[in-house]
Amino acid sequence: MTPLRQRMIAAMQMRGFSPRTHESYLDAVRDLAKFTRRSPDTLEHADLKRYFEHLVLERQLAPASVRLFYNGIRFLYLQVLAWPAIDLEVALPKRPQRIPGLLTRAQVASILNACEDIRYRTMLTICYGCGLRLSEVLALRVKDIDGERKLLRVEQGKGAKDRLVPLSPTLLEALRTYWRRYRPDDWLFAGRAGTPLSPTGLQKAFTDAKRRAGVTTLGGIHGLRHNSAFLIMPGRRFQPQRLF
Repeated sequence: MTPLRQRMIAAMQMRGFSPRTHESYLDAVRDLAKFTRRSPDTLEHADLKRYFEHLVLERQLAPASVRLFYNGIRFLYLQVLAWPAIDLEVALPKRPQRIPGLLTRAQVASILNACEDIRYRTMLTICYGCGLRLSEVLALRVKDIDGERKLLRVEQGKGAKDRLVPLSPTLLEALRTYWRRYRPDDWLFAGRAGTPLSPTGLQKAFTDAKRRAGVTTLGGIHGLRHNSAFLIMPGRRFQPQRLF
């Protein structure tokens, strides 16, 4: 590991960035070094401008990808290398304005019923029933579920905040059915290696179930969260009980 990479990792740790942000920012700087064939701390504004023109005009990356690369590289030069400013004079592509449609209860039920894998169906049910983000579902542990008080603990969600979400009797029973079948010990939704499942698998399961259900409403898994009517209860002390 190079000293510059170590410094960048330390700077992100000091600011409490998520592991996902660490990975994306480091990938951005690595790609910059690969393109220029030079260490990033030896580059000038003209090199950065040429790199972003390459991303937009030659590689034709999606607007979200270009902005993610921009944020990672901007962090390196402003926060790690202490450049006074970054003015690349590059017109970054605008984000497409798409408004996801709301799913009806019947559409949600159809999607869940069309998901044949019990693990993915349970995960999607949590997204909808508790209003969780995809990353929050993947990070759930068995100890986060309090079956006695019908509560689910979301640890270090967006904004590095913990919160409690109520579990409906139907969802709690679905979780118990899932647990009796798979008997997870630590991560609630673990793969063969005992680590959390990847987001790709859940996204594909949702897309496939949506297609089989004949639902054409615009939007991905996050649409389940937007259709949820969940209650957040911050500030309550969580003492895990034996869950199932």
